[in-house]
Amino acid sequence: MTRIRVALRVPVGRPLPDIADFVARCEDAGFDGVGIHDHPSSGRDAYLALALAARATQRIRLFPATSSPVVRHPLVLASLAHSLEEIAPGRTCLTVAPGFISTRSVGKPRAGVAFMRDAIGDLRRLLAGEEVGFGTTSTRLRNRSAAPTPVYLLAAGPRMIELAGEVADGAFLMVGLHPASIRAALRHLEEGARRAGRSLAGFPVTFVVTLGLGSDAEVGARWIRSWFAPGQPFLAYPSVANLRWLGEAGFDIAEMHDPAAIPEDQARRIADAFGLFGSPERCAEQLLRAREEAGVEDVFLFPAHDLAGGYNMPEAEVEAFERIIRPRLDG
Repeated sequence: MTRIRVALRVPVGRPLPDIADFVARCEDAGFDGVGIHDHPSSGRDAYLALALAARATQRIRLFPATSSPVVRHPLVLASLAHSLEEIAPGRTCLTVAPGFISTRSVGKPRAGVAFMRDAIGDLRRLLAGEEVGFGTTSTRLRNRSAAPTPVYLLAAGPRMIELAGEVADGAFLMVGLHPASIRAALRHLEEGARRAGRSLAGFPVTFVVTLGLGSDAEVGARWIRSWFAPGQPFLAYPSVANLRWLGEAGFDIAEMHDPAAIPEDQARRIADAFGLFGSPERCAEQLLRAREEAGVEDVFLFPAHDLAGGYNMPEAEVEAFERIIRPRLDG
C-alpha cells in the first residue's frame, strides 16, 4: 500500500535563520514537506524563509502555505516560484488561495472564482515561458525552469474545488477527513475537470487536516466548542465552507453558531469528522483509517490554533510525529 505522505504547516514565528533550522528538524523527524505561511504583516517573508530552508535541507518538499495573488501580483509570484526552483530543484510548488489574513492585512477582500481563474492561468503561462498581458503590457519571464513549477490551488468551497479541477496543476482540499465529505469534494473536483475536458489521472490532491494533540479524546471537543477569534467559531476558520463538508458527514451546523452550545458528545463526533484530535497514537490510527476508507495518501497537517496562537511553532507536533505518528504510519 502507498506510503502516506505528510507535510506540516510552519508559521514565521521566529527569526528566519531559526525557521530554517526548524524546517531541517522537520526533515529529520520524517516529514515529507513543509509549508510556510505567507503573512506579509508578520514582518518576515515566507519566500526568504523557504529559500533558507531549502539550503538547510536535502529532500523535503517546500511551498508557501499559501500565497494570495491579491497580495502578490502573479508576475511576482511566478518569479519567486522560479527562484525557489533554482535553489531546490524538483522540491517546490506554488500554492495559491483566495486569501484570509494576508488579504485582510492590506484591506482587501478574498479573491473570487473569476479572479483566481485568471491568476492561475497567468501563473501557469508565465512559468511555462509564455507571454502574458497585464493591462497594456505584455511580459514573460526572462529565466524559467525546464519543468515549470506546478501551481496548486488551496480550495475550501465547492466552486473553488471545481476551479482547481478546471485550471490548476493540483489541489489542496480543506474538507475534513470524513469519507462522505471527501467523496463529495472529489465529485466537485471531477466536475471542474469535466468542464475543462481534462483528466484527473495523476492529478495530485493533498488534504489539509487540522491536528489537535492532547492526552485524551476530549481535546477534540474542546477545540470544536471554542472560538477562533471573537465572533468567529473555530469551525468557521479559515472558511465557513468547513460547515458545508460537515453537513455531508451528517452534522447540521449554522454558520453563526455558538460553539459552546454544541453538546460534548456531538463535538467529539464532529472532531473525528473534521480532523485529527487526541493522542499521537490515536491521530496515527485516524490517518490510517482515512487511507483505507477514503484513499487519503497525501496530507498537510495544520496544527489547531486560535488567532492569538497562529504564530506558535509546532514543537510538540514535530516531536510526536517523529516518535509515534511516522513510525505507526510506516509500520
